[in-house]
Amino acid sequence: MTYTAHTDTFARDNLPPRALWPEFLFELPELRYPARMNCAAVLLDDMVRAGHGARPAIHAPDGRCSYAQLLAQANRIANILVRDMGLEPGNRVLLRGPNNPMMAACWFAVIKAGGIAVATMPLLRARELTDIVTKAEVTHALCDRRLAAELEAALPACPSLKEIKYWYDDAPGSIDALAARRPAEFANVDTAAEDVALIAFTSGTTGKPKGTMHFHRDVIAMCDCFPRSCLKPGRDDVFCGTPPIAFTFGLGGMLCFPMRFGASTVLVEKLAPETLLETIARFKATVCFTAPTMFRAMAGIAKGYDLSSLKKCVSAGEALPAPTRALFRQATGIEIIDGIGSTEMIHIFISHTPERARAGATGYAIPGYRATVIDAEDRPCEPGVVGRLAVKGPTGCRYLADERQKDYVIARGPMRGWNVTGDAYLMDEDGYFFYQARTDDMIIAAGYNIAGPEVESALLAHPAVAECGVVGAPDEERGTIVKAYVVLKPGHPRSEATIAALQEHVKRTIAPYKYPRAIEFMDALPRTETGKLQRFRLRQAAAEGSR
Repeated sequence: MTYTAHTDTFARDNLPPRALWPEFLFELPELRYPARMNCAAVLLDDMVRAGHGARPAIHAPDGRCSYAQLLAQANRIANILVRDMGLEPGNRVLLRGPNNPMMAACWFAVIKAGGIAVATMPLLRARELTDIVTKAEVTHALCDRRLAAELEAALPACPSLKEIKYWYDDAPGSIDALAARRPAEFANVDTAAEDVALIAFTSGTTGKPKGTMHFHRDVIAMCDCFPRSCLKPGRDDVFCGTPPIAFTFGLGGMLCFPMRFGASTVLVEKLAPETLLETIARFKATVCFTAPTMFRAMAGIAKGYDLSSLKKCVSAGEALPAPTRALFRQATGIEIIDGIGSTEMIHIFISHTPERARAGATGYAIPGYRATVIDAEDRPCEPGVVGRLAVKGPTGCRYLADERQKDYVIARGPMRGWNVTGDAYLMDEDGYFFYQARTDDMIIAAGYNIAGPEVESALLAHPAVAECGVVGAPDEERGTIVKAYVVLKPGHPRSEATIAALQEHVKRTIAPYKYPRAIEFMDALPRTETGKLQRFRLRQAAAEGSR
């Protein structure tokens, strides 16, 4: 491994053993990176040096900033991290904010200063933040003042977190106040390409957070694969969409992709179908990233908006239903670019160009990646046979101190080094991949990954609940929703009021988007002789709509 710039070696010390790493492929010339690389410098400093300084980088409802202005602000915040907060290279920095210019500037600042970005979704509650902070031993935090409450509620259980600064804050010690006094120049930390740049958290089926570690070179590789081959963006493109920067889907589509190509991005904190369409019209956006449910909703009202600027649309986060693709194409004339990626792989690895879309297919392995379908014995399946999706390329899974690494990366045999995503697919004779289902208990609803057992844990904390099981249920409007099967304790009525009380309880306990939109009461849950919950029976019941 190349010499690290990290004086705090926590991340490197907690990488999986080398024998459990995936095999990496750097077959494309553009993927052969130098041994030393700071990805923030590549995306921001290098673009300014290349002449993009005066060009717009970020558009927002209250104004816009150029590449040079974004660089200056990121440098000021990097100076705050080092001078005022004592950041050492390799320290983990929690980022907590919606999609806004300060969230973007803070992300770049952390990377420039040699820190490791641990971005979190605005909706996360104190319990979830505690799990992330303690798992990654986060030492510093930069947070939007409007989201302070849950972070401060988590602090008593987070002994590693010593330094916090807030933005959009009037306090004398805030990021805003300090940035006004810090220089707009900063000497970027000379990180190795294989130094960890970010830890992206994803929930597994147990609800216990898994932190995926990605190197500086991984951030640039995600920019040099999917967008280069499927989007083909140019400097005049304007990106927009809904995925949070805290998701790697959003980190790429809303920030890194446009920066890599000298384009610009629109950052809006909250978007509904109507406001996303308004955003496209107002900012003349050319590229839109969002989930299938949003595309479906937008299709129904698109005729009322000026979408003449829109050229490319990207769907990911969950399977794109063929009817949604058809509805959106009929409404706008645009063929949605479907894609599958994962937090473990950092971004999309199977997709297609608009011209090569195929009905029902996610796409093909994009340049830079290889993909196949394997059976239970890790043998490649014949075309048309459903199996487990396996993929490898310039990025791959490296969990932070987690024995589940062996479940994601094949450790031995002829398929050693392949990443197994947890998705069931079949591949046709032309190399197109057709999604079938998830192979674990993860529920994917409206583009969010939701662990059923985590919702079960929240429900079980309510005094009325004796037992419960949570699965994904088909839903015509949203594709999939969270459904809970609940056994109540004696004395509690099976009523709409009880359903509402349970739903509100879950919203207060964990991120609100995880709450069960449907609750069905049962006398008993299906279990094995050893007492294990048979979730497959609940999934069958949900699919059949049985009562």
